[in-house]
Amino acid sequence: MLGVLPGTGGLTRLTDKRRVRHDLADVFCTLTEGIRGDKAVQWKLVDAIAKPVDFPHLVDQRAQHWLEKSTKLPAIQGIQLTPLERLASANKLQYKYVIAHLNRPFFRVEIDILAPTDELEDTPDAILNAGDRWYPLQLVRELEDLILYLRTNESDLGVWVFRSKGELEKIQKMDEVLQTHAHFWLVKETKGYWRRTLSRLDVTSRSLFCFIDNEACFAGTLLEIALACDRIYMLDSPDGSCLIALSAANFGDYPMSSGDSRLQRRFNHDPIKMEGLQQTIGQRLQALKADELGLITFHPDELDWDDETRLLLEERVALSPDALTAMEANLRFTGPETMATRIFARLTAWQNWVFQRPNAVGPQGALKTYGTGSKPQFDKNRV
Repeated sequence: MLGVLPGTGGLTRLTDKRRVRHDLADVFCTLTEGIRGDKAVQWKLVDAIAKPVDFPHLVDQRAQHWLEKSTKLPAIQGIQLTPLERLASANKLQYKYVIAHLNRPFFRVEIDILAPTDELEDTPDAILNAGDRWYPLQLVRELEDLILYLRTNESDLGVWVFRSKGELEKIQKMDEVLQTHAHFWLVKETKGYWRRTLSRLDVTSRSLFCFIDNEACFAGTLLEIALACDRIYMLDSPDGSCLIALSAANFGDYPMSSGDSRLQRRFNHDPIKMEGLQQTIGQRLQALKADELGLITFHPDELDWDDETRLLLEERVALSPDALTAMEANLRFTGPETMATRIFARLTAWQNWVFQRPNAVGPQGALKTYGTGSKPQFDKNRV
């Protein structure tokens, strides 16, 4: 970066990822002509070099090396990923299992995750026959598509609210199938797709909230969406119909980029807490029990639910989007640092641009209006 903006990723990649010696990294960062050939290999800036005539052979060798390490079958029957059906209107994006309501006046998106209504295919042949229409695969494809669409096209909608609707039993059955056939290639790829999509959610610079009511079906894999959120509100319903459930998937099947499960992150690797949670796998937990276990943030009753959730959303959009990006990214990655978290999580949010942007130092920014009695005026775009 030639010292123009040090610390924004390039230096971390040199010393932490490439393991370049610190004094050589110092030279490289300030050398306008760069490093070539053998010296680049010697300094660990690149893995290998080759003349143009030899380059295709080197690429083939590397590809063959990793192919031999693959656990996938060599003559596997794949499936075709057909285009997703997304119906878009001015204030709504609708897929088969995911619906997003765009509430632009209040700078938020309300996202409904729907459980399947049909019986889930539960044998390898049936799963393969369903292909990309198999519920766990179609759902995660739709969810990823929505995340990327909103991040790219709706940057001023800074609050995402997740809800789910459907039968909890259906989602618990889904997790049983994912666990039973974990070594079947299509199930393995689907779970990998979930891991990646949930990681996309972790590093999304939006305020993420989960509201769990009587219609919810947050269990196992779907509960990971809730655990990825900044806060979880669960209705304390008098008839006990509002329920959540843990499954084995919550204990490591979908690690964050830090390598932790979201439960490990939530409870700071407390072994006693984690052992207690494992004993509840499969149990359907009401709000009071979920709160006792630390799985939710608050559990308003029916009288307070509307006011509590409304105040939360109104308060959030009144804050500086830049400050929220920094706060949320730091709080979401409280476990061990990895290469991925350094670059894509905390490192990004710690940069001084937070204090240099108009939301902080502009004429109507927070630092300019502090103590004046005037309210700051924020650009709502999230970066």
